[in-house]
Amino acid sequence: MLNSNKFDVIIIGAGIVGCYAAGALAQLGYDVCVLEKNAEAGSKSSCTGIISGECLDLFPAGRGAVQFEAHSAKVFSPSGQYIRIERNSPQAYVMDRPSLDRCMALQALENGACLHFSTLATSIKVNSQSAEVHATCLNKPVVFKAGIILIAGGAGTTLTRDAGLGQIHELAQGAQAEVACKDLPEVEIYSGAAVAPGFFSWLVPTGKSHAKAGLLCRGNPRPYITALLSRLEQQGRITMENQDIKYGVVPLRPLGKTYGERLLVVGDAAGQVKPTTGGGIYFGTLCAGMAVTTIHEAFSAGNLSARSLSSYQKRWHKMLKEELSIDYWAHRFYRGLDDKQVEHVFNVIERHGIHESILTSPDITFDWHGKVIFDALKYRSLQRSLEKLGMAPVPSVADGKPHKRTA
Repeated sequence: MLNSNKFDVIIIGAGIVGCYAAGALAQLGYDVCVLEKNAEAGSKSSCTGIISGECLDLFPAGRGAVQFEAHSAKVFSPSGQYIRIERNSPQAYVMDRPSLDRCMALQALENGACLHFSTLATSIKVNSQSAEVHATCLNKPVVFKAGIILIAGGAGTTLTRDAGLGQIHELAQGAQAEVACKDLPEVEIYSGAAVAPGFFSWLVPTGKSHAKAGLLCRGNPRPYITALLSRLEQQGRITMENQDIKYGVVPLRPLGKTYGERLLVVGDAAGQVKPTTGGGIYFGTLCAGMAVTTIHEAFSAGNLSARSLSSYQKRWHKMLKEELSIDYWAHRFYRGLDDKQVEHVFNVIERHGIHESILTSPDITFDWHGKVIFDALKYRSLQRSLEKLGMAPVPSVADGKPHKRTA
């Protein structure tokens, strides 16, 4: 072994969520170390980086990473019809995700956290007496010791399984490329089995002359991203400046247990991601804040046991469990439709102006989809369509109880 390092908290993963937690814990006076397998923050990001103003407020230092303010979007049906969604104020911000990652890493460093790059966590050993992370740094073995370990890596990590917390198996596959694109005033979303089975694809402006083209799907994304880029290029919509397509995975269900002896799991590794869109920055960051509170309470009480840390899961379940359940129901419903059925639902929404009515509600936000789904299902025209398709409403809707956010 190369050496041994002792910290109060070790965080595995230097993404936004991990660095947010690191900075907050360091500010509270804890000795924090972040381990990141890549050579620098943000170097391998395949995230589109669309967030709400509510999310951006969580890291004001990252405002310099805003590439585009989205006021509107066109959502296309499989046949090419579209519904336009628009509000006067910005509804989302497209971020330069690598820049935002680097900003959060710098903030964590400035707050006093220690970051180790090119350091791959290979296993963890946790019991009631100690917590260790075994890693490799430049092909040399290293052991890090801590009071608590916070896993904040990607959805594909096996560290949660090794720690006895299980592993997320229901995943979506994503692919995205940076492209040159002129005259793209708004976000465009495309649906259809040939486009992105079970999900959708997108063209998202990042400025006057560039965009992100990508998709999520249930299987291998390579043929679908190739077809998307080829089609957009043939239409004269984009120009491929390089062939650097980035791939990633997105969890669709939360991890069943996100705490253990001296251990917490947050972000993508915990499945704290919207299954409707694959977005995880906001929910992951909210949960990181709850993890910080739980860790601080545990150290203050001198009790780092699983029972003590279980309050973390109670906190984030109270805020997100029902929201994620409704979102997952919506995803399952959508992915069970064929193109003809998608077209039918699309036509019902457009014909009855359901999307326009929902947009007038002051409660509708970019991040909280449960309320949008609930409000849409209150329309009898859409209910009849779901009944024809053999789909039952979500339980909270059937009970006539709207989803409520609670902190």
